[in-house]
Amino acid sequence: MGGLRWLYLAASLALAGNVLAADPAPRYNTVELQAEAQRELANDTVTANLYVELNDANPAALAVAVNKAANEALREAREYPGVRVRSGNNQTYPVYAKGNVQQGWRARAEIRIESKDFEAASRLIGKLQAGMQLGSTAFSVSPEARRQAENELIAEAIAAFKVRADIVRRALGGRSYKIQRLNVSTGYSAPPPPRFAVARAMAAGAPEVAAPNFEGGVSMVTVTVGGAIEVLD
Repeated sequence: MGGLRWLYLAASLALAGNVLAADPAPRYNTVELQAEAQRELANDTVTANLYVELNDANPAALAVAVNKAANEALREAREYPGVRVRSGNNQTYPVYAKGNVQQGWRARAEIRIESKDFEAASRLIGKLQAGMQLGSTAFSVSPEARRQAENELIAEAIAAFKVRADIVRRALGGRSYKIQRLNVSTGYSAPPPPRFAVARAMAAGAPEVAAPNFEGGVSMVTVTVGGAIEVLD
């Protein structure tokens, strides 16, 4: 039994020694740093939301009228191959008068368009506004252009991080430094959506509304590199 106790004690000491050996050595002169690189990119994509909204006492007749208007808009939009189009939200809800008395129904149907061809999108919007209202427009950088810029900015941000690390190393009188950890994050800020006068829906067969002039503006793409370095004596 005594031999077993000694064997158990020896194993425990060996295990404790392994745990102590696994503990990382204390680090000194550790400094947190952050650097970033930014680039303005021209917005190359426009998106717009158009809708038709009608009232009627008969919900079935209302649905037919709204769907017909939306389907006609989709058909016209497909004549512009450089513009992507899809259906948006469709809603029907009751309309109440004073005294909470229902007096009819209101229905709304939307279509959403997206294009890199600003001129084609502008012409299409002008044409659709003969029977629909322009709800909103927005400009952005396409995913592929943004991804390419981010990939290039990563190298720039890491280089900026190294420059700052070397400044810290010299300020602390170190001979070199070692990067302990590094993380990379990306950011994107788009401009606020432009404001346009919204044309009221007109009767079928009305002339087209003058096409809006689009200026896409720019968005800012940012890559931030943060981490910690250890300055070595």
